Amino acid sequence: MKNLKLTLGLVALATVFTSCKDEKQEMAQNSVDSYEKYVDSISNVAQADAAANWDAIQADYEKMKMEAEASLAELENKEELQVKVENSSTKYEDYKVKVVAEKQKMDADNGKLMMYKSFFGDSYVNDDMKFTWVNKDNILSVYENFYATVERNKDSYTREDWDEIKLTYEALDTRKNTVENEGLSSEDNRKIAGIKIKFAPMYTVNRMGSKSEENADAKK
Repeated sequence: MKNLKLTLGLVALATVFTSCKDEKQEMAQNSVDSYEKYVDSISNVAQADAAANWDAIQADYEKMKMEAEASLAELENKEELQVKVENSSTKYEDYKVKVVAEKQKMDADNGKLMMYKSFFGDSYVNDDMKFTWVNKDNILSVYENFYATVERNKDSYTREDWDEIKLTYEALDTRKNTVENEGLSSEDNRKIAGIKIKFAPMYTVNRMGSKSEENADAKK
């Protein structure tokens, strides 16, 4: 009788142990499947859309990957699931490289847009530096606001900012040549000439200064 009870007890224990193993296997399978599906779905999102929401995507990804990896920790036969996790991770990292590059481009474009807005105010229209919105009636105020903004913030601009400022200034000058033939008054033209005389040395001195500061920082 004792032997029978012992045998039944061992069978029950083995059943519980097997049940636990099966439960862990199933949980791991579900976790890895969820991780795999998440990566597949994210990889189909347009890179520009993903870049705009990248912080949230990255946070969700890290959480799901950690859960998938944790579910495999106590499994004995996990090779197949481990391969799935690794493949999904590789797929995500390849996608991440493209999205991060897109995000950097978007951030740079947004930075330029903010700079242009500071130069030209709410009147600014992004038309690839053609400045078609600038005319004989507003061009003087455009120059005045541009110069005042650059002069006010000159100590905060980087060398790259100054390069962008120069490109913007030259594009505005090109537009001025057109506006002159559209009836720009002699008085406004004279005032613009005065601004141009002040801008040239300010640009040269401050760009050189920002370059020297960057070189000094690099040596540190």
